[in-house]
Amino acid sequence: MKRVDRYLLARVDLPDSHTLAVYRAHGGYQALEQVLRKPWKPEQVTQVVKDSALRGRGGAGFLTGLKWSFMPDPAKDPRPRYLAINADESEPGTCKDRVLMERDPHGLIEGCLVSAYAMRASTVYIYVRGEYRVSYARLQAAIDEAREAGLVGRRILGSDFSCEIWMHPGAGAYICGEETGLMESLEGKRGHPRPKPPFPAASGLWRSPTTVNNVETIFNVPFLVLRGADWFKALGTKGSTGNFLCGISGHVERPGVYELPFGVTAREILEQCAGGVWKGRRLKAFFPGGSSTGLLPASSVDVVMDHDSVKAAGSMFGTAAMIVLDETASIAQLMEVTLRFYDHESCGQCSQCREGTEWLHQIFRRIVRGQGRMQDLDLLVSLANGMAPAKTICALADAAAIPTLSAVKHFRAELEQCVRLGRDPLATATAQSPEHHEAHA
Repeated sequence: MKRVDRYLLARVDLPDSHTLAVYRAHGGYQALEQVLRKPWKPEQVTQVVKDSALRGRGGAGFLTGLKWSFMPDPAKDPRPRYLAINADESEPGTCKDRVLMERDPHGLIEGCLVSAYAMRASTVYIYVRGEYRVSYARLQAAIDEAREAGLVGRRILGSDFSCEIWMHPGAGAYICGEETGLMESLEGKRGHPRPKPPFPAASGLWRSPTTVNNVETIFNVPFLVLRGADWFKALGTKGSTGNFLCGISGHVERPGVYELPFGVTAREILEQCAGGVWKGRRLKAFFPGGSSTGLLPASSVDVVMDHDSVKAAGSMFGTAAMIVLDETASIAQLMEVTLRFYDHESCGQCSQCREGTEWLHQIFRRIVRGQGRMQDLDLLVSLANGMAPAKTICALADAAAIPTLSAVKHFRAELEQCVRLGRDPLATATAQSPEHHEAHA
């Protein structure tokens, strides 16, 4: 793999990288100063983000600048305007935003301020996953430092721009990673996703214009201001520009978070970053972007890691959270654990999701326990097709259905063998015991 021009993780290994002094010593807040003192017009910042073709890093991959442009004209709409940062990061396998929040929190704060300026928002809310206590503490300390230095609050750097940043801890609910569920939770209500339309830009927090962006997405913005859209587009591929943070876990020698340009292959990430499959074993399957993306077989390991290529391979780029499985892994057990999670996390509003996630979980559970029936495989496909695509208020039903369909498609023979044998030969003894499942019911 060619040398990577790191910028997202450039400061994370510095001593005291989370402090204002270190951040400023390495170029921190220069983008904010440039925007406010030159000064740039808000639409100029939005245009740079548009020109860069930056896509959201939270899973959907929507064009960030286009999303910002959905905010109404403030001259025609006097309502307050908000930017909400999705730092919930509850997709299984995903841990990239945690690294940025804990080791370079001022990078996120500067990104928030520049982005809020572009959208003419005066308030930013950062919604942090409840279990991320260190991330929350680091970000809050950094906000306090920035406020004391005149970088957050009234008339920032002596300009006419004022912006407050507030933290909000979540309660560990996966559903609050969905943007409207996040907003409901921020408003103090149960985190149930809202039907759309209306979309957040028209009616978001407190029914006012709101944009919700992921941590890594916003972290890119100061670099775009300082280095320009052409620099960003020179990294990555035509449809997926810039670098991305890949969190790789599972059966690998060196799990971790790596900064890479779009266009590298999954094999390169596995072998050159993560040190290959552990214990000298062979690759069996992998999720390219978290557990809600389609499971791919080992034969797909040369897929190019960008949005379009992974989609063409039958999955999604998602959050670039690669979960690797070696040859000893049980597909039935993997899916039973995965579907138990989605069954537990469904908010219950939509019947397809409420009932479907439970049924999928129960079917995989009985296959693992040796009680599966051959017709269960077609039943799994029928149930999943009734849940996705886009048949519910939010995408949680899709998140359960997509890996189900891919598991049956690519590993049907293994699942059929479990049914014929009356047991899952690859599952652990604990996973196959009734006591284990009753304890987790």
